[in-house]
Amino acid sequence: MSTTNRLNVVPTVTVLAVVKNRLIGAQRGYKLLKKKADALSLRYRQILKKIVQTKLSMGENMKSASFAWTEAKYVGGDGIKHTVLDSVDGKAEIRVRAYADNVAGVKIPKFNACGSGSLIGASGGGSGETGTTTATTESKSELTGLGRGGKQIQKCKKAYKEALQTLVELASLQTAFLTLDQAIKTTNRRVNALENVVTPRLENTVSYIKGELDELEREEFFRLKKVQAKKKKDAKEREEKEDLLSKGEGVVRGEGGSGAGPVGNLIDFTNEKDEDLLF
Repeated sequence: MSTTNRLNVVPTVTVLAVVKNRLIGAQRGYKLLKKKADALSLRYRQILKKIVQTKLSMGENMKSASFAWTEAKYVGGDGIKHTVLDSVDGKAEIRVRAYADNVAGVKIPKFNACGSGSLIGASGGGSGETGTTTATTESKSELTGLGRGGKQIQKCKKAYKEALQTLVELASLQTAFLTLDQAIKTTNRRVNALENVVTPRLENTVSYIKGELDELEREEFFRLKKVQAKKKKDAKEREEKEDLLSKGEGVVRGEGGSGAGPVGNLIDFTNEKDEDLLF
């Protein structure tokens, strides 16, 4: 097995336990990331469907707003611009509130179009002054074009307000779409890496360590068998030698006492004092 398909580790029991824990963690992470990718893909398709519907409604709203503007300009004449500008008190009537939505651990920015009064009230501001300002703005806008073309101006205002809300919703969906697209790509890369690189490499490492440990165990067993066989052989040789020695001592004792035989005829040179004898 090549080292490119496994980790370069020392095949020991401790390393085997560590690699097994890493393998379990990789498999668990793969399952979690797979579920996250599925959840993100489901939300991605839902947002894509809403984007298509919102774009279709956006075209209709912008067309209605353009026709309403043409009708208001036709009825009110060229002075409608100054009439509308005079009714503005310098404060935005519609504001955009941004917040984050959590989808499987991914923060998705969302935008919501709301009036200035609801925005301040939602952020913790007082309700008395805000209500007075909103009521004053609405009363002034209702009196716009009172002399000429007021109904068409109100209709145009309503049409453009709907178009603006649709535009904010579309912007929110587009931002969420791009964020989810990037998150799905990153998650899929991690899932593919765990499935095709990390997990096979750890599995090959576990197989390599198990094979090496089995080989070491076989070598140790073979060595013990050889040692045991050598001990048996040595013990047998020792027993045979002891038997031969015991038999030899019996022969020496039996024949030496009678003075017959080759052992009894041996000359004892131990008491001789001859300087010419060299042993």
